[in-house]
Amino acid sequence: MNKAFVKESEDADDDDIPDAPALPEGVKNYMTVEGHRALHDELMRLMNTERPEVVQTVSWAASNGDRSENGDYLYGKKRLREIDRRIRFLTRRLERAEVVDPSLQPNKDRVFFGATVLYSDKQGEEFEVTIVGVDEAEPLAGRISWVSPVARALIKAHEGDTVTLRTPAGLDELDVLSIRYPD
Repeated sequence: MNKAFVKESEDADDDDIPDAPALPEGVKNYMTVEGHRALHDELMRLMNTERPEVVQTVSWAASNGDRSENGDYLYGKKRLREIDRRIRFLTRRLERAEVVDPSLQPNKDRVFFGATVLYSDKQGEEFEVTIVGVDEAEPLAGRISWVSPVARALIKAHEGDTVTLRTPAGLDELDVLSIRYPD
């Protein structure tokens, strides 16, 4: 069927954004204060700055006549769809957000959401990761999602504990060297 005749669902799930990390079904969208602020700021920038600018460009381009070969119009409409898709995604994620302030964690001797953990693997290589929300994870920067296998293995561990990490290559043991929380 021609795509022109297919109505997009207004209730589309988080699949609107192809690269969006999936949330486990039925869980809250935990995020740090900084992560929540970053998503909120992006939403406000899109709604208050970028979208009005693109709407103005599309309106101007539409007033120029023939729209079929008007690059400003065609690109503007495409960009407007992208912005609207991102706005829907951010709105849904922020509605489901459960903001957790790691500095208020009472059990600072155990690994929980928001902790920065220094650990070593079987080969003695050391890694430092901070456990954050799904939407704020940047593995290459050492910010891992709380639903990642490494974070799940580390959660509730004490300093000095050895935890088991299941990987496709088999089991790995991680030694928790230190745990710290932001002030």
